[in-house]
Amino acid sequence: MARSSGIRGSRIGAGPMGEHERGARAESIAVTFWCGSGHPSVVHFAASAEVPEVWDCRDCGQPAGRDSENPPEAAAPAPFKTHLAYVRERRSDADAEVILAEALSKLRAAP
Repeated sequence: MARSSGIRGSRIGAGPMGEHERGARAESIAVTFWCGSGHPSVVHFAASAEVPEVWDCRDCGQPAGRDSENPPEAAAPAPFKTHLAYVRERRSDADAEVILAEALSKLRAAP
């Protein structure tokens, strides 16, 4: 017959009995930020901390401000660039010709 234990699944210091051992909670404030889509994000800060003007929305990732009537504008996403577009930003056509010539000479020299 299995014996039941009253503390099964709990840990030492769990719950309200262990709070005094962890020390006093720091005083905090709740600040609500709103994004352009109207999502509210409640963030808790220490009372002595400096509250930022802009925070990332937890729902959509857009910038959120403290004024619900005038939220910050979302930044336009950068267009997608391929690997070749990044290479063309770093290398000129003359550099590409030199690299191609070196690669072809290595290939032709291989047995």
